[in-house]
Amino acid sequence: MNPEALAAALLAAVSPLAEARRPGSSDGWSAADFVLERPKNRDHGDWASNAAMKLAKGLGAHPREFAAEIAVALAAADGVASVEVAGPGFINIRLEAGAAGALARTIVQAGAAFGTNDTQRGQTINLEFVSANPTGPMHIGHTRWAALGDAIARVLLASGATLVREFYVNDAGAQMDRFGRSVLARAKGEPTPEDGYPGLYIDELARRVLDKRPDLLELTADEQMAQARDLAYALQLGDLQASLEKFNVHFDVFFSERTLHAKGPHGEPSLVDEAVDRLRAQGHVFDQDDAVWVRTTEFGDDKDRVIRRSNGEYTYFAADAAYYLNKSDRGYAHKIYLLGADHHGYVHRLKALAGAAGDDPERDIEVLIGQLVSVNGAKLSKRAGNIIELDDLREWLGTDALRYSLARYPADSPLTLDPEVLTKRTNDNPVFYVQYAHARTHNVSRNAADSRVTREAFAPELLNDETESALLGALQEFPRIVAFAAEVREPHRVARYLEELAGLYHRWYDNCRVTPLGDEDVTDLHRTRLWLNDATGQVLRNGLDLLGVSAPERM
Repeated sequence: MNPEALAAALLAAVSPLAEARRPGSSDGWSAADFVLERPKNRDHGDWASNAAMKLAKGLGAHPREFAAEIAVALAAADGVASVEVAGPGFINIRLEAGAAGALARTIVQAGAAFGTNDTQRGQTINLEFVSANPTGPMHIGHTRWAALGDAIARVLLASGATLVREFYVNDAGAQMDRFGRSVLARAKGEPTPEDGYPGLYIDELARRVLDKRPDLLELTADEQMAQARDLAYALQLGDLQASLEKFNVHFDVFFSERTLHAKGPHGEPSLVDEAVDRLRAQGHVFDQDDAVWVRTTEFGDDKDRVIRRSNGEYTYFAADAAYYLNKSDRGYAHKIYLLGADHHGYVHRLKALAGAAGDDPERDIEVLIGQLVSVNGAKLSKRAGNIIELDDLREWLGTDALRYSLARYPADSPLTLDPEVLTKRTNDNPVFYVQYAHARTHNVSRNAADSRVTREAFAPELLNDETESALLGALQEFPRIVAFAAEVREPHRVARYLEELAGLYHRWYDNCRVTPLGDEDVTDLHRTRLWLNDATGQVLRNGLDLLGVSAPERM
């Protein structure tokens, strides 16, 4: 019996009792209204509910007396072994071994689909993260957002959302000209300009640009600049994309900032031009001091924002506005922005922009701010000179250890990673601990096959060892954990769950054998335990996949 079925049984038990006290009181109730929790003390049963305390006052009942009535009715449900009342009206439920154990087969048969849910169905989400400038390699801060953003995307997709992963390419403005001048200077063998980008990677880009355009230095000065800038940009963006793919992070869209400023083929207004007109139509734009402003203070911003300066030039806010509106035009009703620790000022600005665009700032946009991350002993990149590169970290610590560790903590917590721990093959290393549990399930399956233990029989009522009850209880929780992680945008909850599950599996492994000892006959208990072993492996694998981490079969 899974939590959904038990909630339905609880609804069926409570509704008649409520109707007897107050006719019509149960109208509109559903199983989703009856929240079940796992007791911290397993002696209190498999599940607990506070339904009696929650409903008693509205029904004119005493909570504990009402709980006792519910306990009698629920105890008669199929799969329920016993129901007890505790404290002021808590309902503790213990399932029959067969009802609890049936979950093992459910998980194996569901495979990769176990844990998926529809709690986010109907949500159309644009998730923007990383968005590194295409003027240099990605650094450690981008690395954290890459791991965390991709994991958030995975739990949202597993929960039924329609979602696009998007990378905003900041390829417009003065920074690109500085970048182009830096590459061109190195191509000419000249020193880096005073305001240019330093680092060996600029030298490398210059060589690659010359490989693609050997006649670069024969062009006019303006053509040299344009070619150096645009070719280096394409090469650097390709390097960023390759780094992300090696880190197991895939983006559906790389959105160029240039497209926001581009006029139509016949001089039609750009998306930025249109954004000003659209915000004005909403009634939130005003003119003052020859500039164009958006009255963002109406939506909680600390000051109104200039969208076009008195000299006719657009501000960064104009591009933000055009980009936000473009996301809506592409059908994404909900926008999530993942920004770095130095972007706190953007929270109110972006929410005010959503309000000025006619959206609900509390519903249609989320801005998540990540805190800084560091790695003990990490060295600055030899190529970039002043950053710790993603590629260097990945080669040093490994994709799995790095991704798991970065997704294991909330975004808003500062984080320092310990390479000594992350490179250990011991239980002190969280990712090793979880991956080893998964590999162990495969080792058990291989040994079972050698001992002719198969899944040809399934007798869930035999799974009555204390460690089996605890393991089954944790397996039941996985879909709820995934749904909650999606709801609160916190994939670290999946990681912490996997560590708990791994611990319960290791304890079960120490107490319950899947393969017979010596000349002992193979029994249905062995066969049924193989189902439980394989179910645990499936959930560990599904959870690791949500974090973008591999699930090795041998370690």
